[in-house]
Amino acid sequence: MVEQDNEEQNLKQDVNPKETSTTSSSSEETEVVGSIQELQQQVEKWKNDYLYLRAEFETYKRNAIKERAEITKYGSERLIADILTVADNFDRALATKLTPETIEVYSQGVKMTASELKSTLSRFGVNEIKCEGLPFDPSLHEALGTEESSTVAEGYILKVFRTAYKFHDRLIRPAQVIVARAPVQKS
Repeated sequence: MVEQDNEEQNLKQDVNPKETSTTSSSSEETEVVGSIQELQQQVEKWKNDYLYLRAEFETYKRNAIKERAEITKYGSERLIADILTVADNFDRALATKLTPETIEVYSQGVKMTASELKSTLSRFGVNEIKCEGLPFDPSLHEALGTEESSTVAEGYILKVFRTAYKFHDRLIRPAQVIVARAPVQKS
């Protein structure tokens, strides 16, 4: 009997460690499963955040493209409105009946309108480049020819046929000019 009790006790001891390890293993599994579920929830949250940000970015891109198209299409609206005011002044000048008494006033009105046009262009960054009497620069000037001159140094601009203009810092139209050359010495 004593032997039987010892064997039962040994069996119980054998069973108890297993139960303890099973209990310990079971709690570890529960922790691991809990950690996996927590990580899955984080991944799901990050995935949703990513999808939300992606949708926001797609909306931003679409709006930026639309805005850029509108700026391209309607960006010069203010310039056009100001130039139309100048055009109205030219129309009034053309409607004026010219008589010897009104010719001076007419001439002054056309000069004022031309000045208003240049002022309007200047407000929008279009500026005239003065050329006459300056050295010829092929990056700013287009030479139509040369002409002898004793008053202007050789290589300098004698006459301007078409004025050069810059839009901010960019040349938008070169000047068409005649360049002075030294007079030929007759012997």
